[in-house]
Amino acid sequence: MKAARFDYARAASVAEVRELLARYGDSAKVIAGGQSLVPMMAMRLLRPAWLIDINEIAALKSVAVDGEFARVGACARQRSVERDDALAARVPLLREALAWVGHVQTRNRGTIGGSLAHADPSAELPLVAQVLGAKIVLRSSKGSRTLEAGKFFTAPMSTAARSDECLEETHWPVWSEKRTGSAFAEIAIRHGDFAMVAAAAQVALATDGRCTRAAFGLGGAAGTPLAFPEIAARLVGTKLDEEAIEGAAGEAAKKTDPGTDLHATKEYRRHLARVLAARALREARDRAMKTQ
Repeated sequence: MKAARFDYARAASVAEVRELLARYGDSAKVIAGGQSLVPMMAMRLLRPAWLIDINEIAALKSVAVDGEFARVGACARQRSVERDDALAARVPLLREALAWVGHVQTRNRGTIGGSLAHADPSAELPLVAQVLGAKIVLRSSKGSRTLEAGKFFTAPMSTAARSDECLEETHWPVWSEKRTGSAFAEIAIRHGDFAMVAAAAQVALATDGRCTRAAFGLGGAAGTPLAFPEIAARLVGTKLDEEAIEGAAGEAAKKTDPGTDLHATKEYRRHLARVLAARALREARDRAMKTQ
């Protein structure tokens, strides 16, 4: 199919985006990389009357580490972020996850902000945002506001962003602990397909090998990506042995609410949730142990 008829505007500045959204927001969609939006329009799952292109706005492409956060503009290309060594050293889980996003060709066009705004519960970047507690900056003609990932994702393909707001940048927390390890794992029909279930984990260890900080979560296991801060907190003080890891993974899997479709049953997805959560925690622990 072809997309339904729409009008097109290419914004030259953030101020122009705000103006266009204030005027057409209820019937408009913002396009950056278009790797998810364009196929959905082609299938007529979305029929915006206006398409607002933000690709040429340099201010939305910035990447900078600022103290406790790495600030990534909405239009930063996924491939550029993936290859940024300085950023990977501060937010390693972001690079781990990006390797699983689509294919190199789609990552060359896809943007960080676009993936978050699309809010696919099986997508890798929303899961990382949820696990790390990233902060999403939204801006409109009325001002700006910042939401934590847990409040930004509200339902499948749905966020708390209002129709007149544009996602401007994301603040990714930087862990200060030196012995930090991260890992990402997922199962899909083919590499690059939507994940049936995905898991992300990041841990920090003391010199004696005991866990001082932990975060992990699951994607594709509910209507939004899931993080388990209460379960992760109980890992602190342990040496992340098999009993601790399997216990945390099993408890997390019980909190999932996956669906059944032609690819997998609900029961199989819950099984994958337990297996992948344990795998991600185990790999994150092993990587942290190798750091000095």
